[in-house]
Amino acid sequence: MRKLIVKGMQRRLEKKVLLSLCFLLNIWFACSSQEKPFILQGDVLKEQVAYFNSIDDESVVNFVPNANAYDWLIDNVPLFECPDSTIQRIYYYRWWSFRKHLKETPHGFIFTEFIEPVSHAGKYNAISCALGHHIYEGRWLHNPEYINQYIDFWLLNESTFDSSKFHAFSSWLSDAVHNLYLVNYDRVSIAKWLPLLDEDYERWEEERQLPGGMFWQYDVRDGMEESVSGGRKIQNRRPTINSYMYGNARALGKIASLLGNETLKQKYQLKANQLKQLVLDSLWDDTSKFFRTQHPNGKLAPREAIGFIPWYFNLPPDDANYQNAWLQLQDTAGFKAPWGLTTAERREPTFRTRGSGHGCEWDGAIWPFATTQTLKALANFLTTYQQNKKINPKAFYDEILQYAVSHQKNGQPYLGEYQDERTGYWLKGDNPRSSFYNHSGFCDLIINDLIGLKPVDENSILLKPLVPPDQWEWFCLDNVLYNGRILTIVWDKTGKRYGKGEGLTIFSNGKKVSASKKLENLKANLN
Repeated sequence: MRKLIVKGMQRRLEKKVLLSLCFLLNIWFACSSQEKPFILQGDVLKEQVAYFNSIDDESVVNFVPNANAYDWLIDNVPLFECPDSTIQRIYYYRWWSFRKHLKETPHGFIFTEFIEPVSHAGKYNAISCALGHHIYEGRWLHNPEYINQYIDFWLLNESTFDSSKFHAFSSWLSDAVHNLYLVNYDRVSIAKWLPLLDEDYERWEEERQLPGGMFWQYDVRDGMEESVSGGRKIQNRRPTINSYMYGNARALGKIASLLGNETLKQKYQLKANQLKQLVLDSLWDDTSKFFRTQHPNGKLAPREAIGFIPWYFNLPPDDANYQNAWLQLQDTAGFKAPWGLTTAERREPTFRTRGSGHGCEWDGAIWPFATTQTLKALANFLTTYQQNKKINPKAFYDEILQYAVSHQKNGQPYLGEYQDERTGYWLKGDNPRSSFYNHSGFCDLIINDLIGLKPVDENSILLKPLVPPDQWEWFCLDNVLYNGRILTIVWDKTGKRYGKGEGLTIFSNGKKVSASKKLENLKANLN
């Protein structure tokens, strides 16, 4: 039945092909007057790509081989430079490695998670676990077809396979799709996906919703097995899936609203409001001041980094009581460790007791997947909430710098599965499946959070930088495609670095649209 429904939907969508082509042509013509970045010329990118290529034996080649990496990247990604050489290098390393996972299939482009084939993957080595991370990262690519076809793959194709693994892992897909829309404002695609996302949400309700309204999940189906909360066969009420489903419901309400579907808007606004209250009532522990997993017997599990995820979707109220959770981020008995942020609180008696490297233990080791979620949640807390005085932007900067530093192995850039929190040792060792592990984000954290480019509407943006005022004297984010425009964001304290004036400046297609002498929040009308 599902296959028939999707085939019927595909026939109806054929009428929209011309509209989609028109959308892509509009992007092409909008960018044709600004074919090159406004300030940065790609020299640093070329140098970095040459270095990355030189240390890679390229055992797996997908759509874009190393030999073509620079050409593909200069055509597709925002350029960035800053005084911190580690952050800058890893920014380009992450784009370079993300490109390695772009794979063309008979059903369109996808992004893989593992560079090597793994047994638990679906067709074409596709895995849905990090789908949300992939879309957040890929929304900044200039060619929209890579991410659009990837979303189509999961919603229109993979979900109809006899051995579909679409729901093998929890997902914040609808939220990610809405955030993609906030960069490209592609109404044709969002209109195509809305009924499919609506159907997908209802599927999750059938599979994972409890009679009381909350969602349950096995830790392994969150991609977080061997956790301190457990377990592989325990139907726990976890902050993960409940936050994801809240974020999905809120996103679906917003998508429905912009498309004029009042019925669907009200449906998902109600679902989001109800689930938010359930999470606050059931998973917030006022004694430990943290969101915690609830077991079927009602008991709460120890603190885990997943307790920060509600802020990824702005679920908690802007209330002074909730901000106390963030004290654990910088507590060395909480989540702060020499090599980054742990996945369980370090004071927990069973911390790192479930083995090491034999499986995929989430009982405390550092996982880039979780670090990405926590840093996005922290950025939201710092830029969206008023009751946020327990922590400051310096904490975000310090953690994203440490995250960048952690991308190393044997003195060279590297991205693997998970790390020892004290030494940075990658716990899968030299297992080839772990290389270039595409299970997290980084570039979106730089663009959207550290530099702070926040979409407002089709014709304006808000800049909310999290770079501490005295940290850098200059930076430049260039070649950012936003709704058919090329944006350039420059901070030049003295005006001598780029010669475009002192302070913070936003350019749209080379035209100055907003400026300030200070490194501060800044709104720009792009018309």
